[in-house]
Amino acid sequence: MNTLAQEILKNFDELPKTEQQAIAAEILKRVINFDVPPLTDEDLVLNAEELFLALDEQEADYE
Repeated sequence: MNTLAQEILKNFDELPKTEQQAIAAEILKRVINFDVPPLTDEDLVLNAEELFLALDEQEADYE
């Protein structure tokens, strides 16, 4: 990922949740027709692992 993309994501993370949701919806509208190959089982496992680690981190913040 290039520097510009990283900066965009950093700015996105700093937005309020409502703005993040609006931007995510707009991006999804724009990429819906991309020709993307299906995810492999390995991709799904890696994404699930990343999600669970993020959820564990959030849960630790509440304790």
